[in-house]
Amino acid sequence: TVGMIEVLLLQPFNYAKNMVQQQRPISLNPMVMYRGVGANCINMGSCTMIQFAVGGKLKSAISGGDQTKHLSLQQEMTCGIIAGTTSGLVGSPLELIMIQQQRKGGGVATRLGEILQHPVNITRGFVGCAIREALWTCGYLSIPPVVRRTLMETYPTTFDTNDKARVPAALLGGLFACYLTHPFDTIKTCMQGDIERELYGNFVQTASKIMSDSGVT
Repeated sequence: TVGMIEVLLLQPFNYAKNMVQQQRPISLNPMVMYRGVGANCINMGSCTMIQFAVGGKLKSAISGGDQTKHLSLQQEMTCGIIAGTTSGLVGSPLELIMIQQQRKGGGVATRLGEILQHPVNITRGFVGCAIREALWTCGYLSIPPVVRRTLMETYPTTFDTNDKARVPAALLGGLFACYLTHPFDTIKTCMQGDIERELYGNFVQTASKIMSDSGVT
């Protein structure tokens, strides 16, 4: 429920981000802004569930089920990368449908039918989505526990409780997730908005064109 509320509140910003990334005009019509919100709600719920489930299983396997055992940063990151990449298998097609709805309108069935005229289209943007979700999952599931533990061990007087260490740990993880994932999200969005391949080709070609046209901005 909380995830659904978040999607509904942030959908206009999500729409605006996607339009800016594709260098397309932004409409202030709410009916346009909320195109694809259904697919986005399913995306949020399913990807978060997969990330927690896969990440949790991997951490449990590595620790041997011992909840008192601390995982290293490398182990935490490995779990996050695998969990995030796995969620991309579901998230990428759903975002493809949403972005096509945002660009062209129409319902899910209409846009999905158009996408599947060339079945390979369903995989369009997956590489960018998988990398983004891998880094994103590391940012909110892998990095905070390690940072929190390090702060408590290194500065026991200042961070004498989990709650005190949780805030800077979450902030660091959030910054890591936002800044590192954004370029890959931009590449993914441009590819998924252009299933006709009029402007953007594969992952490397799209990255090269974006850098050539706009640079890092």
